[in-house]
Amino acid sequence: MPKAKVAVTLDSSTLERLDRLVEEARFTNRSQAIEIAIEEKLERLDRRRLAEECAKLDPASEKALAELGWEADGAAWPEY
Repeated sequence: MPKAKVAVTLDSSTLERLDRLVEEARFTNRSQAIEIAIEEKLERLDRRRLAEECAKLDPASEKALAELGWEADGAAWPEY
């Protein structure tokens, strides 16, 4: 996948921590560390959004809806 360059401004303590991770060979370079950190954060936000949407569901109405589907499917099952 093609990559694009962006400018990022970090405070000095964050940059020092980032450089320490690169020095410890946890990441190849700053760019890799920042890219991985952003990807992980975006994935966490996506999972959180899904959990928040699921929390809005009413379990009783979801169960009733599922049971309606089960009854309809059950009627169509052939006898063995």
